[in-house]
Amino acid sequence: MAKVLVGLSGGVDSAVAAALMVEQGHEVAAGYMKNWVNDEGIPGDCPWEQDIEDGRAVAKSLGIEFRVIDLIDSYKDRIVDYLVEGYRSGITPNPDVWCNREMKFGVFLDYALSQGFEHVATGHYARHRILPSGQAAILRGADPNKDQSYFLSLMTQQQAAHALFPTGEMLKPEVREVARRFNLPVAEKKDSQGICFLGQVKMSDFLRHYVADTPGEIVDLSGKVLGEHRGLHLYTLGQRKGHGVASPRDGMAYVVVGKNPSKNQLIVGWDDPESAGLYITSCVVGTISTLNEPFDKKRPVEAQPRYRAKAESAVLEPLEEGRVRLKFQRPQRAIAPGQICAFYDGGRLLGGGVFESTE
Repeated sequence: MAKVLVGLSGGVDSAVAAALMVEQGHEVAAGYMKNWVNDEGIPGDCPWEQDIEDGRAVAKSLGIEFRVIDLIDSYKDRIVDYLVEGYRSGITPNPDVWCNREMKFGVFLDYALSQGFEHVATGHYARHRILPSGQAAILRGADPNKDQSYFLSLMTQQQAAHALFPTGEMLKPEVREVARRFNLPVAEKKDSQGICFLGQVKMSDFLRHYVADTPGEIVDLSGKVLGEHRGLHLYTLGQRKGHGVASPRDGMAYVVVGKNPSKNQLIVGWDDPESAGLYITSCVVGTISTLNEPFDKKRPVEAQPRYRAKAESAVLEPLEEGRVRLKFQRPQRAIAPGQICAFYDGGRLLGGGVFESTE
């Protein structure tokens, strides 16, 4: 049996993870990562106080220790600054993936190890395995509708070796049933949505607080000015609505197909494969993280370009400076620099990286 610190968020998934660890006979304590309190007046609800109350109630019902661990400074340095600087530079960052690497299995794991714990357990819908080599592997969750392995794609082998995902072997309805079986106080609590740890805060409101609106031209692919945008950071590649340009052609709609930060221009085009920049087959991925094997030779992979997207067949080719070139078999829509791509071999997560450029 092991000494396990469960990351207890106040939700049902992490609560069941804690209950299962206790049931399996491990020495268990719970830790709430206090990362964000929204004391800067950003519109939206950040329910950290309720989450702490719920987490404490779960720990009490299980008879385990509950700790509130203040990681606010680390969260600002590693996640908030990453988000803000990313949008300022014109890319589309993914805070949820980075949160797992830098916070849950970064500073929180470091804290756990410093306190004598051997593992950190979370409520992620992913499966943990030990390979014959002794290395840790991460597999897709048993529930295909809830699989969250994509969000773990930038984890290192050292991090995966200390991770446990008790709910990853279960379907979501089964998790609810286990919560009721243990009579957990959050058994019927709704799943949370929103930015990692920020609660019900809209990304546009969050960004507006940190990044000043810088209006500029909206142009089509020929350079014709069609309107004015509020700030490039408020738009995403492939966006159909909310850009403010009416579409004059029946059955067709303008979508965002690119950004020109040097000219502060938002570029729109038609939502079809002929729109330059919207559909691509080749791209460069950097900030590569691998779990079990290096990407040191050309090989086929299944590449998942975003959460909820289908993993697509592609060929991965190593480049210099830790980058890879990815060539998809089928054209992919709206691949934006800054987004995360996860690589798989069947159901096993190989690693991931950050889209740097499209070709």
